[in-house]
Amino acid sequence: MSILLETKGLEKKFGKTLALAGIDLQIESGKIVGLLGPNGSGKTTLIKLANGLLTPTKGEILVAGKQPGIESKRVVAYLPDKNYLNDWMKVADLVKFFADFYLDFQITAAEEMLDNLQIDKNSSLKALSKGTKEKVQLILVMSRKAELYLLDEPIAGVDPAARDYILNTILTNYNPEASVIISTHLIADVEQILDEVIFIKNGKITLHSTVDAIREEKNMSVDALFREEFKC
Repeated sequence: MSILLETKGLEKKFGKTLALAGIDLQIESGKIVGLLGPNGSGKTTLIKLANGLLTPTKGEILVAGKQPGIESKRVVAYLPDKNYLNDWMKVADLVKFFADFYLDFQITAAEEMLDNLQIDKNSSLKALSKGTKEKVQLILVMSRKAELYLLDEPIAGVDPAARDYILNTILTNYNPEASVIISTHLIADVEQILDEVIFIKNGKITLHSTVDAIREEKNMSVDALFREEFKC
């Protein structure tokens, strides 16, 4: 297995606020990893650093052995926590746009997922509900044959009935040699598909473990352990 994401002494400050405090981390290929922590813990900051949207204050971050930039972005599929697509575009136009922009985009996979969720490809994004927009964004991201998928709150606005399908979409549509990092608060919903979890609090990693190890050593679920570790 190769190392797809690596950080060494990674630190990020916003003014005097320390968002990430000296993080050392390695994520191998072929893993689905939950990045879990309360609001303001540093999850989105870490994902944005890996995607090259922020630069470290100190330390180093490598994606597939490269510093974030043009080369690394070719192998990263990123889903932000906010809608970034143009509302005036039709769903079919967005599929074509992604196909033109990304060499690894799979049109057939995107169209199949849209059909399964009964999303009209001729609808403009503006006409869709917030939850359906999030489904479209996720479908576009998961239709790429990337090496690293960075998903920031992929099911936050999605109705419970669609979550199982979307999680199965993540599980069955990513490249088996790739890795997926999912940042979420809905731990009980995603736990079933995770191989590893990372707990982050106040910009520091407090736990990086396999899900199986947590269940065997702690005799509890990831959700239960999270509630215990981060209880108010």
